[in-house]
Amino acid sequence: MADTGDINVGSVIRFNGDIVQITDWQHRTPGNLRAFYQAKMRNLKNGKQTENRFRSGESVELVRVEYKMMQFIYTEGEFAVVMDNENFEQVHIPMLMFGNGGRFLKEGMEVKVSFEGDEPIIAEPPTFIEAEITYTEPGLKGDTATNTLKFATLDTGTEIKVPLFFNQGDWVKIDTRTGDYVERIKK
Repeated sequence: MADTGDINVGSVIRFNGDIVQITDWQHRTPGNLRAFYQAKMRNLKNGKQTENRFRSGESVELVRVEYKMMQFIYTEGEFAVVMDNENFEQVHIPMLMFGNGGRFLKEGMEVKVSFEGDEPIIAEPPTFIEAEITYTEPGLKGDTATNTLKFATLDTGTEIKVPLFFNQGDWVKIDTRTGDYVERIKK
């Protein structure tokens, strides 16, 4: 057992029988009261957010999590099929675990999957990906002065907003956490 001093943002604990990940962790010491920790947690099974206060020194159950880099192969219904590169074992992971970043997955991409025992509990796409624009309205020369954006369809089938000067066939770097383009890439 660990105590509240061992917890920080990103820790995975067992709380009320569920496995939760800490998304916000603050130590508070109000006026003449005892210190406590305010936690915001996300349930890894259903994605619900909860908040709780922990007393300083209160014991909590840390969950042992094993991280593996796996290769994304394809989507099958509401599941992503990923393969372990060491033993070539395939695992079906619900697309909901990837969050909004799941729409940027491409065949052969490396993803980070966390397991508790043999059960996947967290899945993360790469933070940044490179994608080709397959369709967008043509850009005009000199459209670089304003911050106006237009829609563009990527080779993953996802639609994002890009500046006006982007054309079909251009490559962009995308932040999968926010879904925003980061920069143009010369290929």
